[in-house]
Amino acid sequence: MAWADRGAGRVTRPDRRWVLAAGAGLAVATITAGATHVWGPGVPRLHTAPDWYAAHLTNRGARAELDLLNQEWLVSGSVPGRGTDIEDMVRSALLDLRRLTAPSGALAAGAGMKWNYSWPRDAAFGALALACAGHLEEAAAALRFFAPLQLPGGGLESRYLLDGSGVPDARPAQSDGPGWVLWALGSLTAIGLGRLLEAQPSLAVDLRRLATGCLDHLLTSTSAGTTLPVVTADFWEVEQSRASLGLVAPMLAGLRGAATFFTTLDDPGRAARAASAAATFEPVILSHFGPTFQRHGDRGGRDAGTAMLMPPFTDEQPAVLEAWLGYQQGAARASGGLAPGTDWWQHGESWTPQTALVAFNAASSGRAPLAKQWLTWLDSIRTPWGSLPEKVLNDGAPAGPAPLAWTAALVVLAAYELDRDRQIRTDSVANWVR
Repeated sequence: MAWADRGAGRVTRPDRRWVLAAGAGLAVATITAGATHVWGPGVPRLHTAPDWYAAHLTNRGARAELDLLNQEWLVSGSVPGRGTDIEDMVRSALLDLRRLTAPSGALAAGAGMKWNYSWPRDAAFGALALACAGHLEEAAAALRFFAPLQLPGGGLESRYLLDGSGVPDARPAQSDGPGWVLWALGSLTAIGLGRLLEAQPSLAVDLRRLATGCLDHLLTSTSAGTTLPVVTADFWEVEQSRASLGLVAPMLAGLRGAATFFTTLDDPGRAARAASAAATFEPVILSHFGPTFQRHGDRGGRDAGTAMLMPPFTDEQPAVLEAWLGYQQGAARASGGLAPGTDWWQHGESWTPQTALVAFNAASSGRAPLAKQWLTWLDSIRTPWGSLPEKVLNDGAPAGPAPLAWTAALVVLAAYELDRDRQIRTDSVANWVR
């Protein structure tokens, strides 16, 4: 099957697991796609080739078989946003998450060598997205991957090799990882994780061990929610001297998720400790970072960390809402999306994960028109082969890896929340009529 422009109709893309089985590894061919549109040093070109399909699948029978497997996989679950303008984008995002999944269960952050690793953050969002589309076992596997890889004390490295053999370099660990993993585990309990753990005792053992280590790490790092943690990098992945909102907000989400997860496991002691720490830690965050909720409290500009203090991660606070809206206004870029922060480099480029994160917030908090606005923009900047790139340059050209797991996952999750919002409103009208 030849590649086609997504506007010409649905295009089924191959299952990368065939490539893995053939010994080619997860990395796809790396070429420059189209015009370079590169400005200044350090700006990556588009790293993902649309023709890796043809490069690895020369046998027509193999291609047809993989096309069928992809469609069967989609049919075995569900596609959030079905029947809406974003259905095709969500469908492509789900297939990209499937193709980014390694035989070990690990979920790669993106296509291309620099992203060919599993970040706890990206895997957490990807796992929840897969579960929301009906693929709970694959979601659990993406998180289970980290269970034997925890550091002493329960922490997690910033990223891991996909075969679970270690880390790719000496990059320091990031403390937001355990928070995101616990948030995902807690969220998965609402989608049937408890039943899956009852049916698979070994999975329950591994996820309990993972969650216990992550919770111990958060409780130690925050002195049971009473202090801000030791400083590490956050989603900006740069060294910093002060704790950022993007570091501590995931830790709060993780404590709340741990309380839910351990309640499901019938472990009231750990559930109570997690809930108590979350209740203590939230006012610590609000006090330190309020009232302006900039990246470092009173400085650094507003960034996407504000989104991590919005639903569905925690309850909405008026001051945070104001900061969240202000972030969108100040971080808007010429290419139509959002930069990671208002003080980010003023190159005009938009970053799709942060834009999709805001769409997820909006969909989760009953702001459907705003969510649709950002999702419509994301749909408009997809690559010709349908994937969402990491970012869009100031002239509208995509850059970085495409697909990117975090963005793909957030698009699926936003669509899922919009579906729930529509169902709630429909049920409300039906009840009123009755």
